[in-house]
Amino acid sequence: MAISKSAKIEAEIEKVKAKISEQQARLKELEQKKVEAENSEIVDIVRGMSIPLAELPVVLQQIRAGATLGQNVPNLGHPAKSADFEGRGGATERVDFGGSAAEGAEAEFATTKEVSE
Repeated sequence: MAISKSAKIEAEIEKVKAKISEQQARLKELEQKKVEAENSEIVDIVRGMSIPLAELPVVLQQIRAGATLGQNVPNLGHPAKSADFEGRGGATERVDFGGSAAEGAEAEFATTKEVSE
């Protein structure tokens, strides 16, 4: 006797369910590996910070509270420039717009000749 159409479909359904089950197990395994890799990366980062274990909870609480880490360096205005600084178009001096320049405006630099005149 020949296998009925519904029996063939039922067999195919069982095959698909088995494949789905295998893929779900694989997904769970990959998700676990991802968590382990992330944890390892976190441990490497924390160890790289050279923070004593006793201080780690305090540092993490400060980070969570929005505190900054490291040195607080005051903003002194313009960044330092080297003695051989040369800007766009041969400029060697900075132009101060006094903070009133339009947002996105680029500062123009005066050339050495223009500054000395």
